[in-house]
Amino acid sequence: MTLSTDVRPGALPRPRGELSARVLDVLRGAPGSALPSPPDLDPYGEDLHLTLHTCYELHYHGYDAVDPGWEWDPGLLTLRASLERTFLDALRRDTEGGADLTAELDQLLVTPTEPTGLSAYLRDKGEWWQVLEYFIHRSIYHHKEADPYAWVIPRLRGQAKASLVAVEFDEYGGGRGERVHARLYADLMAAAGLDATYLHYLDAVPAPMLALMDMMSLFGLHRRWRGALVGHFATVEITSPPGAARMVETLERFDADPACVLFYREHVEADAVHEQVMRRDVIGDLLAREPELTESVVFGIQVTNLLEDRFADHVLSRWHHDQSSLRT
Repeated sequence: MTLSTDVRPGALPRPRGELSARVLDVLRGAPGSALPSPPDLDPYGEDLHLTLHTCYELHYHGYDAVDPGWEWDPGLLTLRASLERTFLDALRRDTEGGADLTAELDQLLVTPTEPTGLSAYLRDKGEWWQVLEYFIHRSIYHHKEADPYAWVIPRLRGQAKASLVAVEFDEYGGGRGERVHARLYADLMAAAGLDATYLHYLDAVPAPMLALMDMMSLFGLHRRWRGALVGHFATVEITSPPGAARMVETLERFDADPACVLFYREHVEADAVHEQVMRRDVIGDLLAREPELTESVVFGIQVTNLLEDRFADHVLSRWHHDQSSLRT
């Protein structure tokens, strides 16, 4: 069991295809080295999303074997842009689009009489090994938790900026380092007997979860997608309290360590408040100033639901056959 709150650049991940293998090899050399042209790839596949995740990580903590100069290398940015276009084209194809924001937000608030999805499965049928797998999947996101949303702050104005910062302040522990949500998740991992080191399980986590994280990084790094990032963030804050409450019930059923329960109980309480702030003060003010971003906000909501559904489908399809949902 390892608990690390001192995030340091880690090792490069293992490749998942021809493109990621070649990119990882080039990154071990000097910035400016020639990069491969991207082949035709599955927009939701392992090779594309491992490559994208590797490129994006240079904007977070980087890698111990990679020169920091690669972060803004023109050749790498060109390659990344090509992969982003492939991913975005698929997301546009697989979502409905439109500008009916009220309908999208109202739908997020609907709680089915008999909830489905991963948290409901874990509460009603899950075994402890499946709970641990779920923790491992989500660690790729929760190690970063609110970091991608910080990129949108300088791209907002007025009440939208102030209110999003208020939500982020809670995500970062209200000024208390031991309450930062990423730290609480590290505590959860350690309490569950897992390795809590930053991105320790990256090689084990398959593409459906990487795609979720890549979507957040893509929207965060591009100003043009600020509306989509706000839509994504609102979706997370609106939908997480019921799921977190089911996870509390799951962990209490297993008499799990209090540190595991604390993480989800924190999200039941905090995100119930954040839902109103995001809907009224962030989205409301943003679109009052920039109504042309309505379709982008809707896109962010729909993309989040699409990728969460793909992730849940992958995991449940494996669990229903009593198989691991992880790669290793």
